[in-house]
Amino acid sequence: MILKRSTIIIPLLLAACAHAPQQVAVTEPPQQEAASPHQVTEQPLNLPKLELTGNMLYEFLLGDIANQRGSPELAAQVYLDLANETQDPRVARRAAQLAFEARQMDKSVEALNLWLKLEPSSHQAKQLLTTVLLSGGKLDEARHYLVEMLAAYPDQVGHTFTQIYSLLVRYPDKDAALALLHDLAQPYPRVPEGHLVQAQAAATAGKREIALEEARQARALRPDWELAVLLEAQLLQQESPQQASALLHKYLATYPDAGEVRLLYARMLLEQKQYAEARTEFQRLLGMHPESADLAFAVAMLSLEMGELDRAESELRLALAKGKKDESTVYYYLGQLNEAKKLDEEALKNYRQVPDGEYAYPARLRVAYLLYKTGKLEEAREYLHQTTAQNNQQRVQLLSVESQLLRDSKQVATAYQVLTQGLEKLPNHPDLLYETAMLADLLGKHDVFEQMMRKVIEIKPDYAQAYNALGYSLLDRNERVQEGMQLVEKAIQLSPDDAGIIDSMGWGHYRMGNLDKSLEFLRRAYTVDPDPEIAAHLGEVLWVQGVKEQAKKVWDEALKSHPDNAVLQGTMKKFIP
Repeated sequence: MILKRSTIIIPLLLAACAHAPQQVAVTEPPQQEAASPHQVTEQPLNLPKLELTGNMLYEFLLGDIANQRGSPELAAQVYLDLANETQDPRVARRAAQLAFEARQMDKSVEALNLWLKLEPSSHQAKQLLTTVLLSGGKLDEARHYLVEMLAAYPDQVGHTFTQIYSLLVRYPDKDAALALLHDLAQPYPRVPEGHLVQAQAAATAGKREIALEEARQARALRPDWELAVLLEAQLLQQESPQQASALLHKYLATYPDAGEVRLLYARMLLEQKQYAEARTEFQRLLGMHPESADLAFAVAMLSLEMGELDRAESELRLALAKGKKDESTVYYYLGQLNEAKKLDEEALKNYRQVPDGEYAYPARLRVAYLLYKTGKLEEAREYLHQTTAQNNQQRVQLLSVESQLLRDSKQVATAYQVLTQGLEKLPNHPDLLYETAMLADLLGKHDVFEQMMRKVIEIKPDYAQAYNALGYSLLDRNERVQEGMQLVEKAIQLSPDDAGIIDSMGWGHYRMGNLDKSLEFLRRAYTVDPDPEIAAHLGEVLWVQGVKEQAKKVWDEALKSHPDNAVLQGTMKKFIP
């Protein structure tokens, strides 16, 4: 019952290192807007000469009070009316701010246009109007202001491109956003950010080749830029993982301190199952960040995957000592490691130190199994009874585990009773019905078995294993063979590569006297999965065909790995007393 490490460890490592970029966001810390001789300076305000009337004062107070009392829409309308009345750019600015905060886009545009009319040199107004227009999807109206923004701050064009892209990233028409960025970037061919935002937009629009070309141009202009190489690698990874990892390897040879690039490279190696190389990269990252428990844990998991159990244990304890990695996770994997080393008592101690978190439930299942393994069946059952299930699937799993422990202890009737009691609470759960039916068949309750299995098929018509179990039961008992074969044929349509179902097809042809066809299916099944029961079937058909030496060879090979299998032993005794 030990989980296959590769099915657990790789997703766990990828999750543990989730801070590696999934999709490069082209954003950088805002640069300080230092004064530049090229920047356009805003002109002094041209304020109207107006007297503050009582009515104006009332309107100002009304707007402020409405805003303070949670009515931003009313406040924005009051200030917009005042701005139109006074023609004061300061009032128009306040109206625009209130409308923007209230998410009243039409009023925001109206107030901003009035503000620009009254203060044409205001870059703040232009920037805010551009933001509102882009947020509202009005790309054509925003284009003029975007051109002005880029021209107004020539020393900060790259930063402006990243700001523009951040405003466009949620625009639904990805092709239109890309076209706009392309037009804006034409006057700035030497600005790397201009190429990178185009690459990002092209990737989002599904135009991979354009994205790759723009990312490469960005990197050519700024060879040390991590964002550019990360994006290029991610684009390459979609179709050529090896090419992507080679790119990162070459980059790291020149820029070894690029942590985000090294992390992505390590993840790529992991996904390509290059475990030793991935561990080397994670170790280098750990050297750069010695306080990181996540990185120490990643190194340990790779050692565990590679079968270096002593080293993995040392590395897991190092992750535990750092005190930042979730302790329950580390203790769970220490338990798995102990089981692999056949140190059951140590495994029990570690599993019992997993009180909460995502591994608390599987840890309890392992404790129950180890208690059973040491001869404490009743204590194991009680431990399962004290385990709290979070959903019906876990409730069924607890029943299944208890039933399996009883079956392994040759208490099949009690195991069947456990499952039937569970059905009283979950009468229509297909997995529970299936397992109960299988035990009913084992106990010779064939009518009950068939009734339950047909109910499973009714509840879940695509349940391939149910069709197979019912069909195989009829074939194995040599009853209603044609009907059994039809059920197995339905199963293989639903799951054509399942070794157990392929075996059933072979057994069905054997029952029908089609020995050559039977051998074809049974050999195929045995190649997919050298299961002892498949070996028993294959050997029997070979023996009946007269190829007795081949039959003995198949049985003997299976017997070496599964000396206690009852089906295999029974088949052999039938032909070799």
